[in-house]
Amino acid sequence: MAWIQFIFNSTPDAADHLSDMLSECGADAITFQDNQDQPIYEPELGTTPLWSSTDVVALFDAETDPDSVITLLTGLMAPTALPRYRVEAVEDKDWVREWMDNYHPINFGDRLWICPSWQTPPDKHAINIMLDPGLAFGTGTHPTTALCLNWLDQADVTDKYVIDYGCGSGILAIAAALLGANKVIGVDTDPQALEATQANAARNGVEIDTYFPDECPDLACDLLLANILAGPLQSLAPRLAALTKTGAPIVLSGILDTQADMVSQRYQAWFDMNPPVQKEEWIRLTGLKHD
Repeated sequence: MAWIQFIFNSTPDAADHLSDMLSECGADAITFQDNQDQPIYEPELGTTPLWSSTDVVALFDAETDPDSVITLLTGLMAPTALPRYRVEAVEDKDWVREWMDNYHPINFGDRLWICPSWQTPPDKHAINIMLDPGLAFGTGTHPTTALCLNWLDQADVTDKYVIDYGCGSGILAIAAALLGANKVIGVDTDPQALEATQANAARNGVEIDTYFPDECPDLACDLLLANILAGPLQSLAPRLAALTKTGAPIVLSGILDTQADMVSQRYQAWFDMNPPVQKEEWIRLTGLKHD
Protein backbone atom coordinates (compact mmCIF):
# COMPACT_ATOMS: atom_id res chain seq x y z
CA MET A 1 0.00 0.00 0.00
CA ALA A 2 1.35 3.45 -0.96
CA TRP A 3 1.06 6.60 1.13
CA ILE A 4 1.42 10.35 1.12
CA GLN A 5 2.47 12.38 4.12
CA PHE A 6 1.84 15.96 5.17
CA ILE A 7 4.65 17.53 7.19
CA PHE A 8 3.65 20.64 9.18
CA ASN A 9 6.25 22.81 10.90
CA SER A 10 4.49 23.49 14.21
CA THR A 11 5.22 24.54 17.80
CA PRO A 12 4.87 22.73 21.16
CA ASP A 13 1.71 24.69 22.00
CA ALA A 14 -0.02 24.01 18.69
CA ALA A 15 1.13 20.46 17.88
CA ASP A 16 -1.46 18.55 19.91
CA HIS A 17 -4.42 20.49 18.49
CA LEU A 18 -3.08 20.16 14.95
CA SER A 19 -2.69 16.42 15.51
CA ASP A 20 -6.30 16.14 16.67
CA MET A 21 -7.55 18.01 13.62
CA LEU A 22 -5.50 15.83 11.26
CA SER A 23 -7.12 12.80 12.86
CA GLU A 24 -10.49 14.38 12.09
CA CYS A 25 -9.32 14.66 8.48
CA GLY A 26 -8.74 10.89 8.35
CA ALA A 27 -4.98 10.55 8.90
CA ASP A 28 -3.92 6.92 9.31
CA ALA A 29 -0.97 7.82 11.54
CA ILE A 30 0.47 10.97 13.11
CA THR A 31 3.92 11.45 14.62
CA PHE A 32 5.92 14.33 16.11
CA GLN A 33 9.52 14.91 15.03
CA ASP A 34 12.35 17.18 16.14
CA ASN A 35 12.88 19.80 13.43
CA GLN A 36 16.12 21.35 14.76
CA ASP A 37 18.21 18.52 16.32
CA GLN A 38 17.18 19.58 19.80
CA PRO A 39 17.21 16.42 21.99
CA ILE A 40 15.27 16.35 25.25
CA TYR A 41 17.30 14.25 27.66
CA GLU A 42 15.70 14.73 31.04
CA PRO A 43 12.09 16.00 31.13
CA GLU A 44 10.32 16.86 34.34
CA LEU A 45 8.34 14.01 35.86
CA GLY A 46 4.78 13.86 34.58
CA THR A 47 5.52 15.96 31.48
CA THR A 48 5.82 15.13 27.79
CA PRO A 49 7.75 18.08 26.37
CA LEU A 50 8.03 18.78 22.65
CA TRP A 51 10.74 20.55 20.72
CA SER A 52 10.60 24.31 20.09
CA SER A 53 10.29 23.47 16.39
CA THR A 54 8.13 20.38 16.09
CA ASP A 55 7.19 18.73 12.82
CA VAL A 56 3.74 17.12 12.85
CA VAL A 57 3.78 14.33 10.26
CA ALA A 58 0.44 12.90 9.09
CA LEU A 59 0.24 9.79 6.92
CA PHE A 60 -2.65 9.32 4.45
CA ASP A 61 -3.59 6.73 1.85
CA ALA A 62 -2.01 7.57 -1.52
CA GLU A 63 -5.49 7.94 -3.10
CA THR A 64 -6.21 10.88 -0.79
CA ASP A 65 -6.64 14.25 -2.51
CA PRO A 66 -4.16 16.62 -0.79
CA ASP A 67 -6.19 19.72 -1.70
CA SER A 68 -9.28 18.25 -0.04
CA VAL A 69 -7.32 17.52 3.14
CA ILE A 70 -5.96 21.06 3.28
CA THR A 71 -9.40 22.58 2.62
CA LEU A 72 -10.96 20.52 5.42
CA LEU A 73 -8.06 21.15 7.78
CA THR A 74 -8.19 24.91 7.11
CA GLY A 75 -11.84 24.96 8.13
CA LEU A 76 -11.20 22.89 11.28
CA MET A 77 -8.29 25.10 12.34
CA ALA A 78 -10.05 28.44 11.65
CA PRO A 79 -9.45 31.17 12.62
CA THR A 80 -5.90 29.91 13.21
CA ALA A 81 -3.87 29.83 10.00
CA LEU A 82 -2.17 26.59 8.97
CA PRO A 83 1.57 26.42 9.61
CA ARG A 84 4.02 25.89 6.76
CA TYR A 85 3.73 22.41 5.30
CA ARG A 86 4.85 20.17 2.49
CA VAL A 87 3.38 17.03 0.94
CA GLU A 88 5.52 14.02 0.02
CA ALA A 89 4.96 10.64 -1.53
CA VAL A 90 6.11 7.76 0.67
CA GLU A 91 7.70 4.77 -1.03
CA ASP A 92 5.73 1.59 -0.60
CA LYS A 93 7.83 -0.83 1.51
CA ASP A 94 7.57 -3.87 3.65
CA TRP A 95 7.70 -1.76 6.81
CA VAL A 96 8.11 -4.70 9.18
CA ARG A 97 11.06 -5.99 7.18
CA GLU A 98 12.49 -2.47 6.92
CA TRP A 99 12.28 -2.11 10.73
CA MET A 100 13.83 -5.53 11.35
CA ASP A 101 16.70 -4.89 8.97
CA ASN A 102 17.79 -1.92 11.09
CA TYR A 103 18.68 -4.17 14.04
CA HIS A 104 21.76 -6.38 14.01
CA PRO A 105 23.72 -8.30 16.65
CA ILE A 106 25.94 -5.97 18.71
CA ASN A 107 29.13 -6.99 20.51
CA PHE A 108 30.14 -5.64 23.93
CA GLY A 109 33.68 -6.50 24.99
CA ASP A 110 34.98 -10.07 24.85
CA ARG A 111 31.95 -12.12 25.87
CA LEU A 112 28.63 -10.33 25.39
CA TRP A 113 26.40 -10.05 22.33
CA ILE A 114 22.89 -8.61 22.05
CA CYS A 115 20.97 -10.35 19.26
CA PRO A 116 17.44 -9.72 17.95
CA SER A 117 15.44 -12.95 17.85
CA TRP A 118 15.31 -13.07 14.04
CA GLN A 119 19.13 -13.02 13.73
CA THR A 120 21.57 -15.90 14.21
CA PRO A 121 24.16 -15.08 16.91
CA PRO A 122 27.53 -14.49 15.18
CA ASP A 123 29.41 -16.38 17.92
CA LYS A 124 27.51 -19.36 19.30
CA HIS A 125 30.12 -19.76 22.06
CA ALA A 126 29.62 -16.20 23.34
CA ILE A 127 27.08 -15.07 25.93
CA ASN A 128 24.21 -14.15 23.61
CA ILE A 129 21.32 -12.10 24.98
CA MET A 130 18.28 -12.49 22.74
CA LEU A 131 16.44 -9.18 22.96
CA ASP A 132 14.03 -7.48 20.57
CA PRO A 133 13.28 -3.75 20.46
CA GLY A 134 10.12 -3.13 22.47
CA LEU A 135 8.23 -0.77 24.74
CA ALA A 136 10.88 -0.36 27.43
CA PHE A 137 14.16 1.49 27.00
CA GLY A 138 17.31 -0.58 26.60
CA THR A 139 18.36 -2.69 23.64
CA GLY A 140 22.09 -1.99 23.80
CA THR A 141 22.10 0.62 21.05
CA HIS A 142 22.15 3.62 23.40
CA PRO A 143 25.60 4.71 24.69
CA THR A 144 24.51 4.52 28.35
CA THR A 145 23.47 0.88 27.98
CA ALA A 146 26.63 0.09 26.02
CA LEU A 147 28.78 1.62 28.75
CA CYS A 148 27.19 -0.62 31.37
CA LEU A 149 27.39 -3.75 29.22
CA ASN A 150 31.06 -3.14 28.49
CA TRP A 151 31.70 -2.86 32.24
CA LEU A 152 29.78 -6.08 32.92
CA ASP A 153 31.70 -7.90 30.20
CA GLN A 154 34.94 -7.28 32.12
CA ALA A 155 33.49 -7.96 35.59
CA ASP A 156 33.33 -11.14 37.65
CA VAL A 157 29.74 -11.48 38.83
CA THR A 158 29.85 -15.23 39.42
CA ASP A 159 27.61 -16.19 42.36
CA LYS A 160 26.95 -12.51 43.15
CA TYR A 161 23.68 -10.85 44.16
CA VAL A 162 22.97 -8.07 41.63
CA ILE A 163 20.37 -5.29 41.60
CA ASP A 164 19.47 -3.56 38.32
CA TYR A 165 17.77 -0.39 39.57
CA GLY A 166 15.76 1.19 36.76
CA CYS A 167 15.81 -2.05 34.81
CA GLY A 168 13.88 -0.94 31.70
CA SER A 169 13.96 -3.91 29.33
CA GLY A 170 16.01 -5.93 31.83
CA ILE A 171 19.05 -6.02 29.55
CA LEU A 172 21.61 -5.40 32.32
CA ALA A 173 19.90 -7.81 34.72
CA ILE A 174 19.82 -10.52 32.04
CA ALA A 175 23.48 -9.92 31.18
CA ALA A 176 24.42 -10.28 34.86
CA ALA A 177 22.40 -13.49 35.17
CA LEU A 178 23.96 -15.03 32.05
CA LEU A 179 27.41 -14.03 33.30
CA GLY A 180 26.88 -16.18 36.37
CA ALA A 181 25.20 -14.04 39.02
CA ASN A 182 23.47 -16.16 41.65
CA LYS A 183 20.53 -13.82 42.26
CA VAL A 184 19.38 -10.84 40.17
CA ILE A 185 16.50 -8.46 40.76
CA GLY A 186 15.14 -5.66 38.61
CA VAL A 187 13.55 -2.52 40.03
CA ASP A 188 11.51 0.03 38.08
CA THR A 189 8.65 2.49 38.52
CA ASP A 190 7.10 1.52 35.17
CA PRO A 191 4.92 -1.63 35.16
CA GLN A 192 5.67 -2.06 31.44
CA ALA A 193 9.38 -2.22 32.27
CA LEU A 194 8.81 -4.93 34.86
CA GLU A 195 6.67 -6.87 32.38
CA ALA A 196 9.32 -6.49 29.66
CA THR A 197 12.07 -7.61 32.05
CA GLN A 198 10.14 -10.75 32.97
CA ALA A 199 9.37 -11.58 29.33
CA ASN A 200 12.96 -11.00 28.21
CA ALA A 201 14.35 -13.02 31.13
CA ALA A 202 12.11 -15.96 30.22
CA ARG A 203 13.24 -15.74 26.60
CA ASN A 204 16.85 -15.97 27.75
CA GLY A 205 16.24 -18.79 30.21
CA VAL A 206 17.12 -16.86 33.36
CA GLU A 207 15.15 -15.97 36.47
CA ILE A 208 14.88 -12.33 37.56
CA ASP A 209 12.61 -11.09 40.34
CA THR A 210 11.10 -7.66 39.66
CA TYR A 211 9.86 -5.02 42.08
CA PHE A 212 8.50 -1.53 42.26
CA PRO A 213 10.88 0.69 44.29
CA ASP A 214 8.79 0.62 47.48
CA GLU A 215 8.68 -3.20 47.33
CA CYS A 216 12.41 -3.74 46.75
CA PRO A 217 13.98 -5.98 49.44
CA ASP A 218 16.36 -4.19 51.81
CA LEU A 219 19.05 -6.88 51.47
CA ALA A 220 22.33 -5.24 50.37
CA CYS A 221 23.78 -6.53 47.10
CA ASP A 222 27.23 -7.40 45.73
CA LEU A 223 26.74 -5.16 42.68
CA LEU A 224 24.28 -2.37 41.99
CA LEU A 225 23.61 -1.17 38.45
CA ALA A 226 21.61 2.01 37.85
CA ASN A 227 21.26 3.26 34.28
CA ILE A 228 18.69 6.01 34.83
CA LEU A 229 19.27 9.79 34.56
CA ALA A 230 21.31 12.28 36.55
CA GLY A 231 18.38 13.81 38.45
CA PRO A 232 16.94 10.54 39.79
CA LEU A 233 20.44 9.22 40.49
CA GLN A 234 21.14 12.16 42.77
CA SER A 235 17.87 11.89 44.68
CA LEU A 236 18.25 8.10 44.97
CA ALA A 237 21.86 8.19 46.22
CA PRO A 238 21.09 7.36 49.90
CA ARG A 239 18.77 4.52 48.88
CA LEU A 240 21.20 3.03 46.37
CA ALA A 241 24.03 3.30 48.89
CA ALA A 242 21.93 1.45 51.48
CA LEU A 243 21.29 -1.33 48.95
CA THR A 244 25.03 -1.83 48.28
CA LYS A 245 27.33 -3.88 50.53
CA THR A 246 30.49 -2.34 51.95
CA GLY A 247 33.30 -3.02 49.49
CA ALA A 248 30.89 -3.69 46.62
CA PRO A 249 30.84 -1.76 43.33
CA ILE A 250 28.15 0.55 42.02
CA VAL A 251 27.76 1.34 38.30
CA LEU A 252 25.89 4.51 37.34
CA SER A 253 24.95 5.70 33.86
CA GLY A 254 22.40 7.86 32.07
CA ILE A 255 24.60 10.86 32.90
CA LEU A 256 25.61 13.60 30.47
CA ASP A 257 29.24 14.70 30.49
CA THR A 258 28.22 18.07 31.94
CA GLN A 259 26.57 16.30 34.89
CA ALA A 260 29.34 13.84 35.78
CA ASP A 261 31.10 15.93 38.48
CA MET A 262 27.82 16.74 40.19
CA VAL A 263 26.68 13.12 40.35
CA SER A 264 30.12 11.83 41.37
CA GLN A 265 30.32 14.33 44.24
CA ARG A 266 26.88 13.27 45.44
CA TYR A 267 28.01 9.63 45.76
CA GLN A 268 31.35 10.36 47.43
CA ALA A 269 29.66 10.31 50.84
CA TRP A 270 29.26 6.52 50.44
CA PHE A 271 31.60 5.45 47.63
CA ASP A 272 35.21 5.85 46.53
CA MET A 273 34.44 7.09 43.04
CA ASN A 274 36.56 6.34 39.96
CA PRO A 275 37.21 8.71 37.04
CA PRO A 276 34.32 8.83 34.55
CA VAL A 277 34.28 6.82 31.34
CA GLN A 278 32.72 8.55 28.34
CA LYS A 279 30.96 7.40 25.16
CA GLU A 280 29.76 10.24 22.93
CA GLU A 281 28.22 12.77 25.36
CA TRP A 282 27.29 10.13 27.96
CA ILE A 283 29.17 9.07 31.09
CA ARG A 284 29.55 5.94 33.19
CA LEU A 285 30.55 6.35 36.84
CA THR A 286 31.73 3.54 39.09
CA GLY A 287 32.74 3.39 42.72
CA LEU A 288 33.32 1.06 45.67
CA LYS A 289 31.22 1.34 48.83
CA HIS A 290 33.36 2.44 51.79
CA ASP A 291 32.68 2.12 55.53
